Amino acid sequence: MRIAMISMHTSPIEQPGSGDAGGMNVYVLNSARQLARRGIEVDVYTRATRPSQGEIIEVEPHLRVINIVAGPYEGLDKEDLPTQLAAFAGGMVQFAKWQGKKYDLIHSHYWLSGQVGWLLRDLWGIPLIHTAHTLAAVKNASRTADDTLESEARRICEQQLVDNADLLVVNTEQEARDLAEHYDAECDIIRVVSPGADVELFTPGTDRNTERSRRELGIPLHTKVVAFVGRLQKFKGPEVLIRATAELFRREPARNLRVVICGGPSGANTAPEAYRELARELGVDKRVRFLGARPPEELVGVYRAADIVAVPSYNESFGLVSLEAQASGTPVVAAAVGGLPIAVADEETGLLVHSHDPSDWADALARLLDDDPMRIAMGEAAVAHAARFSWASSAAALAEIYDEASRIEVPDCHQRRAIGD
Repeated sequence: MRIAMISMHTSPIEQPGSGDAGGMNVYVLNSARQLARRGIEVDVYTRATRPSQGEIIEVEPHLRVINIVAGPYEGLDKEDLPTQLAAFAGGMVQFAKWQGKKYDLIHSHYWLSGQVGWLLRDLWGIPLIHTAHTLAAVKNASRTADDTLESEARRICEQQLVDNADLLVVNTEQEARDLAEHYDAECDIIRVVSPGADVELFTPGTDRNTERSRRELGIPLHTKVVAFVGRLQKFKGPEVLIRATAELFRREPARNLRVVICGGPSGANTAPEAYRELARELGVDKRVRFLGARPPEELVGVYRAADIVAVPSYNESFGLVSLEAQASGTPVVAAAVGGLPIAVADEETGLLVHSHDPSDWADALARLLDDDPMRIAMGEAAVAHAARFSWASSAAALAEIYDEASRIEVPDCHQRRAIGD
């Protein structure tokens, strides 16, 4: 079987944690790798952003990343990419023709890729599987008052994909309910596949590993550490953690605590300096350390150095950071949104917070920070919990879905539903 996978706006081999690279990159790369190891030929199409990338990157046997030139290499934000959909689709058609490749199906990731996949479904006459990862209507329903509203144009494009894709793959049952509630998706075309964690890379390690990780970060061994890992954008909630940190020190000025925020800017409306300024205004700038995005091989050290990983997002389709942290033996305090109640076992591998009130977050963090036996027990349970989620299992489920989709007869393109209302 040969799959055309589309991740137009971000390459799966870009480092997660800044720009447009995040959990979706991790999902696409790891699921594609595991599919390739099952003997499925996977070509991941993405937009070229540097001339030095080359057109074809052989990642491993059966897996290639294809860089398609669509617009200038630099200077285009994600919000500008709808202007390049035709150029990207044309580049895919040209490449496949040049290579003499015929695909059995298309799997698109995110709505921009989905629009390209929809066109190629009609052109090539093969099934389209779509994974949204995030949805405009859901993000708008859960956004903060000062966060940017997702456009109606994006919502319409997502509606078109729900109406025209042959199968929809989601991370959780909650995401399936969101599709039904906000987009009137038909339940019989939705398939749930849980993401995984790289449990070979993200491991608890030893006390010596933890000590080394702390020293590399310049943090004393006996200081308590709370870490945030992710892109610095409003819906990830870094300001919630900073305000909760200030509340913790207001209650207990002598608390021996450091907060590590690991990630880079993302999108046109993000300003990392604003979070540093917030920490200064609240008087915790000496307690909060900002790190740039880290590759996975270094990120495991951040997880091991932390006593707690905080995930205060306003929306997460699943929350891969929470799984990676737990696989590393670190309990998680997370917002009870999206897929996080599945990724984190409340009161067993961490705590779920049912608000974004800094006082509530300070309560939850203090509860774990001040109870060493409970925190240690949760960290031990977290490893076993994370082990239930593997990329090999995710790929096995996707392979079954691909087999199902390959038997779908694609209707004539005149039957397409393009209104999007």
